[in-house]
Amino acid sequence: MRGVEAAAIAAGKADGLALMERAGRGVVEAVRAHWPDLAWPFRAVVLCGPGNNGGDGYVIARVLREAGCAVEVYALAPAATPDAAEMAARWGGGVAGFGALGWEAMRATDVVFDAVFGTGLARDIAPGVWGALVMAQEAGARLVAVDMLSGLDADTGAVRAAGGFVDHPAGLTVTFQAEKLGHHLAAGGELSGPVVVVDIGLGAELEVVDGAVEAAEISVERLRKGGGHKFDHGHALVLAGGAGRGGAARLAAYGALRVGAGLVTVGCPAEALGENAARLDAVMLRVIEDGVALREALVDRRIRALCMGPGLGVERAAGMLGAVGGDHPPYAVLDADALTALTTVPFPAALRGRAVLTPHSGEFARVWPDLAGVASKVEAVRAAAARVGAVVLLKGADTLVAHPDGRCVLHSARGAMAAPWLATAGSGDVLAGIITGLLARGWSPFEAAETGAWLHAAAARRFGAGLIAEDLPEALPGVFRDLGL
Repeated sequence: MRGVEAAAIAAGKADGLALMERAGRGVVEAVRAHWPDLAWPFRAVVLCGPGNNGGDGYVIARVLREAGCAVEVYALAPAATPDAAEMAARWGGGVAGFGALGWEAMRATDVVFDAVFGTGLARDIAPGVWGALVMAQEAGARLVAVDMLSGLDADTGAVRAAGGFVDHPAGLTVTFQAEKLGHHLAAGGELSGPVVVVDIGLGAELEVVDGAVEAAEISVERLRKGGGHKFDHGHALVLAGGAGRGGAARLAAYGALRVGAGLVTVGCPAEALGENAARLDAVMLRVIEDGVALREALVDRRIRALCMGPGLGVERAAGMLGAVGGDHPPYAVLDADALTALTTVPFPAALRGRAVLTPHSGEFARVWPDLAGVASKVEAVRAAAARVGAVVLLKGADTLVAHPDGRCVLHSARGAMAAPWLATAGSGDVLAGIITGLLARGWSPFEAAETGAWLHAAAARRFGAGLIAEDLPEALPGVFRDLGL
């Protein structure tokens, strides 16, 4: 976003002072809208940094003063950019240093505006900065982050603070033109609080940015099932483990069935046939003992999608991976034990462009140990997808889906979209099944992964507290009704 703004100004498409004015006024209006219970005029403290984020702060101070608010401004350092210096001059009021900031001022304040670093943070912030934010929160003031809470990396969401940091979220973050990755990734997802986006007039420039990470979306029309035979909606095969290990595969199978696959079959060893038959009604069963049997099953071209991994066992998964191929390989989801098996056997060439890999952070580190420590989670997932030539979905509250061509979407289950109940055994197996069902219906791997992540979280939110994995497939019909399907 910083590059977009700078390029627009350099090209004469935008005026820096005008953008700053819109940003500052937008923050004030966002506060008015977000907190209708806040009595105006109120008492405010504005914390300004030396860069353009500080310039936004000087605009905020001036606009609040015009509205009758009592405003105190504290600056980390004098304004160091031409636009920020101009806005400081237009403010024209008193400016004290951070050293003068004390508990007395904070306790007398209703709202504190953090305009210290924003998205321009390039180093760890000093204790004097995060100490001011802690003081604001402990004094009971409402804390508004301007663009980005100071101390959060705008690209990674990591905390960059020497010696400590705030441990409570901002009361409100007001950002400009588009949300930033740091609002959702890592600690940023918890510390940013509610995020409001203000349009400052750079929409046209954003539309032509290459490599941007977009928010995950769904196509309601694509989800809608048309008429036709059950085979028109695809046949999904879910591989299961031996006796006593079939629960994960059954969860995946029901996820695939509920999302609209026409038929779903669980393939298991003969020893597990009885227990699976006792637990499954709408799902068919087939004995698949080994890779040879899997290869024979996949001769049936009506099997469009394969789910491999949940409860399968690492050794069994390794043998099955070697059997996927032939002239008409299926689309596939590799999860759990199938991912761990990739540490011992190569990724099947036949699945390049046809698979979705769904690791959590631990599995990601096992499969791609050299990428697990990369600072940018986005770049790590993109690199993994490029290596295997398949879609990689990295699970978490900030789920990322990357395509081998570099496309990447973020599904953030934070704030109003939070789904904390997904932290339960088996929920990932259901996600694998949902994606498999969409693949069976003819969706591309990238679309299936993006939509699967969205539906998975939506089902958890709809069910709510007390959720266990078995509830997720049963909650999907309600999600579909909410979508008008």
